[in-house]
Amino acid sequence: MATQDQLPQPAASQPRRPRVLAAASGSVAAIKFESLCRGLAEWADVRAVATGASLHFIDRASFPSGVALLTDDDEWSTWRRVGDEVLHIELRKWADAMVIAPLSANTLAKITGGLCDNLLTCVVRAWDYSKPVYVAPAMNTFMWDNPFTRCHLDAVGELGMSLIPPVTKRLACGDYGNGAMAEPSEICRTVRLFFGPQDL
Repeated sequence: MATQDQLPQPAASQPRRPRVLAAASGSVAAIKFESLCRGLAEWADVRAVATGASLHFIDRASFPSGVALLTDDDEWSTWRRVGDEVLHIELRKWADAMVIAPLSANTLAKITGGLCDNLLTCVVRAWDYSKPVYVAPAMNTFMWDNPFTRCHLDAVGELGMSLIPPVTKRLACGDYGNGAMAEPSEICRTVRLFFGPQDL
């Protein structure tokens, strides 16, 4: 008679990879969005959302092949009747975490006002705030230092969003100052810390 030790043991189920929704809004820093998604995809399943303005800076041809790049055009493209999936709701359900990088001054203001006029802001409006959202702002120093920005950052902080602060460097306009998006490697590192080694 076989003992317990001799009985075949069920194979340990492989834990699934973390699911990260990466989003880009309209800033020159969106030229780094492809690099950010590539870094996240090394350890997570990634889906990407890009606003219309951000697409001016994103090179779709070099985007990671395993990462779906979704835009406003995809929001209602497959919806035909009541009961069909709605993309911003499905993304909210799918993701374990969200990172908005770059977060422009415009999208920051929209989020704090509860506006949802594109795919990105619809996801934010529908988000489950028991799951983390990281924001990496990118804007000119004058915009970063504007009192509106402080009010808006306080508001997203109250929602539980985590700020990945901008850095001081030469900006796209040629000015030198604070407001440049943190490097993709730093953003990846920050998001990865949430999951910890047991999830990776």
